[in-house]
Amino acid sequence: MKQPNILFAFADDWGRYASAYAAVEGPDSINHLVQTPSFDRIAKEGCLFTNAMVPAPTCTPCRSSVLSGRYFWQTGLGAILLGAVWDRKIPSYPFALEENGYHIGFSDKVWGPGVPANDPYGGQGNRYQDAGHDFGLFSDNVSDLVESGLSIDAAKQKMYDEVQGNFESFLSKRDENQPFCYWWGPVNTHRRWRRGSGKALWNLNPDDLKGKMPAFLPDVHEVREDFVDYLGEAMAFDAGFGVLVKKLEEMGELDNTFVVVSGDHGIPGFPRAKCNLYNIGTEVSLAARLPGVVKANRVVDDMVNIMDLAPTFLDVAGVEQPSFMPAKSLLPVLESDKQGQVDPERTWIITGRERHVASARDKGLPYPQRSIRTHKYHYIKNYAPDRWPMGDPKGLDDPNVEPPSFEELEHNTMVAYSDLDAGPTKAWMVHHRGEEEHRENYQRGFAKRPQEELYDLEADPSYINNLADDEAYQAIKNELATQLMEELQRQQDPRVVESPCRFENSPYTDLEFSADMAEERNSRAGSVPE
Repeated sequence: MKQPNILFAFADDWGRYASAYAAVEGPDSINHLVQTPSFDRIAKEGCLFTNAMVPAPTCTPCRSSVLSGRYFWQTGLGAILLGAVWDRKIPSYPFALEENGYHIGFSDKVWGPGVPANDPYGGQGNRYQDAGHDFGLFSDNVSDLVESGLSIDAAKQKMYDEVQGNFESFLSKRDENQPFCYWWGPVNTHRRWRRGSGKALWNLNPDDLKGKMPAFLPDVHEVREDFVDYLGEAMAFDAGFGVLVKKLEEMGELDNTFVVVSGDHGIPGFPRAKCNLYNIGTEVSLAARLPGVVKANRVVDDMVNIMDLAPTFLDVAGVEQPSFMPAKSLLPVLESDKQGQVDPERTWIITGRERHVASARDKGLPYPQRSIRTHKYHYIKNYAPDRWPMGDPKGLDDPNVEPPSFEELEHNTMVAYSDLDAGPTKAWMVHHRGEEEHRENYQRGFAKRPQEELYDLEADPSYINNLADDEAYQAIKNELATQLMEELQRQQDPRVVESPCRFENSPYTDLEFSADMAEERNSRAGSVPE
């Protein structure tokens, strides 16, 4: 059998927002507002996953896991965002495929904030960006082109042409009949996006979200507008993804390509989302298609950690997995005829977090968390409840302190709460934090948290009522806590098996670092499983 090609479309900060999910959710779902026909096609002609979660709701740790098939804490300095360095001893699926004859490459973002030469996909040597990188600021660039006189459709087409040009540049470098593995990693769903672009470019009405917002967010026009601007970027991603699918179809390669589409965590700039272990931070869209292998028109409810994609890609290509890869291939689930729960063992998932962009005022210290999520319950362990989950408030925990200007909070992430991206929602909530009707939601998003959290997601999908101290739920809490600890110990999580924990010390807490320091920092980072 001919080895299939692999196309992985992996959007930055794209949570579970795709119109295919509207059919499996209630009438109040936000997914009734967004339209993603390209994603929906892959889901219909392949498999749609309703419970896909990330191993960590922050980009580099998540991507380290996806590329290596390991939990983020098993990837050395890949376990953090700011200051991340890739350890060359860790195998990654792209290089395993390359060693077995695949042409590999990517456009836009693969791993960390920069693209070092030794990253898990080969750095600049495997980047294909000849046609440009304007898609990453989609709404900004399209809006500017419209203001210069182009129609909206013509301005969008320039962005789509760039996507096609970069893909064609990649394809032109492969040998005839050589299988390929291409990673498209657009960053437009990461801030920033143009305010008002959801309506202006995609005809999304902010007030159509009235009554549909998560209970922990203010249901006000400004926040709804911010949300639909993000949904517009999700629709732009979907349109760009459609360009790649169409190109494969024109080449006659679509049915010989394993197409997978997903995102690295939830929405940025909204409290309790990105950098948080709640659903809005960890749930992502996931669909896969490969005729003859992936059974079509199926909806799967298994709890899936997207780090499972690494062994899945190798499995589909017929390539042996590296010796240490705790992730579990999804191929048996994809090949099954079943709907709903397919694998009886996929009923839980582990998520966690260490350092995102902790600042000097935070002394470079992380906000360590681990959790176990089942279909019904979510148990979260906060290892340092004395720290601020969203970073140093810089006085904003006091409602009497005058906040920075709305413009500063909208555009400068580091002005306060640096683990929450700057944007209109962050600015609006800070400026209204003293008002009685919004105080509680502000506390939920920004305040310190207890050591343990437990939520019944069937009764409380917005994570409002923490049941950790409720006597009626102690048996459930203890069972989940025990299961979580057993798995963390089995997977040698430094947060559990080391004292002191490596994540509390240099090089993980360093505030100054450079590419020249990479080898030296890796030598101090502690061992990684081999």
